[in-house]
Amino acid sequence: MERRLFVRRTAEAAASVGILKLLAACKPAGETAAVTPADGALGELRDRFFLRSLELYPTTATYLGGDGYRATLADINGKLRDPGPAAVNAEVEFYRGVRAELQKMDRAVLSPERRVDHDLLGAQLDFMLHQLADRRYQERAIDTYVAEPFRGVDWQIQQMQDAGDGKLGTEDEWDMVLRRVEAIPGFLEAARTQLQAGIDSGNVPDWRMVERDGIKGSASNAEYFRTTLLATATPLIGDRAFAPQLLRRLGQSGDAAAHAWEDFGAWLGRSYDIAKRADQYALGEEEYGWRLKHCLRVDRTVAELWEYGAKQVALYEQRIFAAAERVAKEAKLDIPFGTDAEKRASVRKVMEHLGQDAPKDDDELLAWYVDAGRRAVEYGRAHALFDVPQDYRLDVHPTPPVLQSTIDAAYYPAPPFKTTGVGRFYLTPTGNDPAALKLNNRASVATTAIHEGFPGHDWHYKYMTQHAAEIPNIRWYTPGAVEDSSSMWSDSMAAEGWALYSEELMAEPVAGGPDGFYTPAELMYMLQGQLMRAVRVRVDTGIHTGRMTFDEAIEYFAEHVEFIPDVRRRAAKEPAAKAVLEGASRAIYRYSKWPTQAITYNLGKNEIAGLRAALMEKEGARFDLKRFHERFMGQGTLPSGYIRDVLLGSR
Repeated sequence: MERRLFVRRTAEAAASVGILKLLAACKPAGETAAVTPADGALGELRDRFFLRSLELYPTTATYLGGDGYRATLADINGKLRDPGPAAVNAEVEFYRGVRAELQKMDRAVLSPERRVDHDLLGAQLDFMLHQLADRRYQERAIDTYVAEPFRGVDWQIQQMQDAGDGKLGTEDEWDMVLRRVEAIPGFLEAARTQLQAGIDSGNVPDWRMVERDGIKGSASNAEYFRTTLLATATPLIGDRAFAPQLLRRLGQSGDAAAHAWEDFGAWLGRSYDIAKRADQYALGEEEYGWRLKHCLRVDRTVAELWEYGAKQVALYEQRIFAAAERVAKEAKLDIPFGTDAEKRASVRKVMEHLGQDAPKDDDELLAWYVDAGRRAVEYGRAHALFDVPQDYRLDVHPTPPVLQSTIDAAYYPAPPFKTTGVGRFYLTPTGNDPAALKLNNRASVATTAIHEGFPGHDWHYKYMTQHAAEIPNIRWYTPGAVEDSSSMWSDSMAAEGWALYSEELMAEPVAGGPDGFYTPAELMYMLQGQLMRAVRVRVDTGIHTGRMTFDEAIEYFAEHVEFIPDVRRRAAKEPAAKAVLEGASRAIYRYSKWPTQAITYNLGKNEIAGLRAALMEKEGARFDLKRFHERFMGQGTLPSGYIRDVLLGSR
């Protein structure tokens, strides 16, 4: 589907279902904390840090709707970050100053809610100082530089005001798009300066990032800014008075940006020797352990996490073996489930059987996702899992080309500080590849629709957006970047943990439904999704600490997620194995460039489940599941380790 079509449909969804109206029936997010005199001082420091961070990172500000947060950010959507050395040095000094003030505060005299903010602010400052001053990651952050301008523009269009008659955006909003596009050549020149410093000092990215995100990503950006952006903008601007001049300037600036991207990609090809294929992705044991503690608030050593991953893989393998045997019996498939090898081979045969019910093309696949989302919402209402407004809806859109190398399916929320815009559930097209379509058969759709849609990301973020004023600002913030290798990923523990928890929540037995929402075949794929997130713990820990090579990780992923051992050899002759190899390679590449993100799904989910169990034990008959869910969502996107005492009423 052409990009301009799904942008228009998003605009129509925003017009028909405003975010605030959408969730008007929801209950309040949670409790109001007592306030101590010291809370005010912390709040002032927290707010100063947050506001300055949005000024420093305009694309992140756009993602959060910063222009709706503070009047001083009214023109932030017309800017890009200054990644040059002088600007980064000034940024580091700002963080050091805030950190010094925070260290002078007595955490003990703060209210419980503000202690959470104190700890989170300290962790965010530590990460940014460590990333910029210690690791000098800005000297190798190619994927950040390539993704940031596109995302800034894409999110701007996503959240524009509805202008009626299929049009979108005011003249001022489109003028800021224009200014952001005009800033791209200077942004890339500053990025090149930083990357050259990294080359000179040997602080370089992995060759895969150079090739895939750098060279290929730059080519995709050149196409987008030269052609796609203008094609997108033209019908959305329409025949309004400002259209001729703005579209002419947008075409000129887009062409200049495209030339800058082409020059940048060519420079990357000349400057990095990717032919050597030298691995540069591993984070290392010490750095990985530091991130577990300081970013994710995980109280495990790397070695413990490595072993935990193996145990989680074994647990979910046994569960999927049992589910596959049920499906095989119902389908009258004469296949054995005796030995371990037979179980693995038979799971694959069951998947191949279910793969026969595959969509004929990407359009039908998209329609199946929309239908699965609708059914999930109906189930949530029928079983009173949440207070779901009658006008709640879920839309699914094809992934933009510049993001397709990284994701299969993903969700991008509406900006929490604005009342315009709508969240996007992205689904990456298969290109109508028959083998890939079989991997997206009808039974496999439900669990992803739940994860990305309801009651996963879409519901989670819309609930939090409704209660944005009650959630402290830094609990929305994504230090470093929104979603690339510069990210801290602390928000992922809550967001991805919740989405994975939602998948299992929908499988809890109900009257007349031993598998909850799912059919037995859908349950099998839900368990495969849980297994995949367990495999991620093992793989991510392994590749970043030298316990597993990149190729070993691909083989492990293919064998334990898709049940195709020796996938590389088999891919030469088997179409299904070829599709699995491509998917596994894409997954391992993502993990290699986003260290610790892959583990947040499983760890975050189990932390939520652990909180729920602890509260059930404490409250007994008084425990209310719906209230627990609302209280958790109302805390914002931060690891459960920060909020455990607050939710359990501890001090």
